[in-house]
Amino acid sequence: MLRKRFIAGKVFYVLIAVVMLAGVLASAQMQRGVQRLWNDMESNRQPPPGSEFVFARVQFSDGRGGGFGFRGLPGWAHDYPDAEEHILQVASEVTTANLNKESYVIVRLNSDEIFKYPFLYFSEVGELNMTDQEIHNLREHFNRGGFAMIDDFDGQYQLDWFLSQMKMVFPDRGFVEMTIDHPLFHTFYEIPTLAVEPPYEVPAPPKFYGYFDDKGRLLMIINHDNDVGDFWEWIDQPIYPLEPSTVALRFGINYLMYTMTH
Repeated sequence: MLRKRFIAGKVFYVLIAVVMLAGVLASAQMQRGVQRLWNDMESNRQPPPGSEFVFARVQFSDGRGGGFGFRGLPGWAHDYPDAEEHILQVASEVTTANLNKESYVIVRLNSDEIFKYPFLYFSEVGELNMTDQEIHNLREHFNRGGFAMIDDFDGQYQLDWFLSQMKMVFPDRGFVEMTIDHPLFHTFYEIPTLAVEPPYEVPAPPKFYGYFDDKGRLLMIINHDNDVGDFWEWIDQPIYPLEPSTVALRFGINYLMYTMTH
């Protein structure tokens, strides 16, 4: 009996040590992300030349006047840069696309630079508060054939707010709940279900919405009540279970490949 208690006690302290180590690593990773963000913005970091695909994270106007927000990052920058580097590293290993984990950039929505990048990534669009120039640029980006991934927001209020912002881009268009038969979910990996697990507690089960043009072309995939990029960010740390993390990577690869093939 004493031996069993001794072993149980050792296991308990090992588990505590693992949790504490994970917390230390997570804190260090978040601080690195904050420092990298400001360094990359100051230096106007550019992706490597010759990349077939560039992951463009969008810096947009928000309702806080550009405040720092959660983890010391503004909402549009959540999970930067580890989310980019991890999904791009996986994409470089499992596909034949000419890219690497450095193939990403930050681009301002009010800048003509966005027209260089067919794929745009938006985080925390519940904070989106577009200027006239940003509205014009996003409309033009879609009209030129661009595609956007919307991520990291939850709740009906944020969904309604984001829809009101998009009504300023195309007043006659709305969001359509996606079904598993859309080619997006079969471009590279065969996604069997849209019933997925979010990384943390959200108000409702995750849903996927599409935003289409008048000809039925998908312009934007919306991950609502979900945070796919958070799974990407922490894929190298014992933060989330492996299965939903790998599912999030599969969705990401499909989004990237869909952009390159449509």
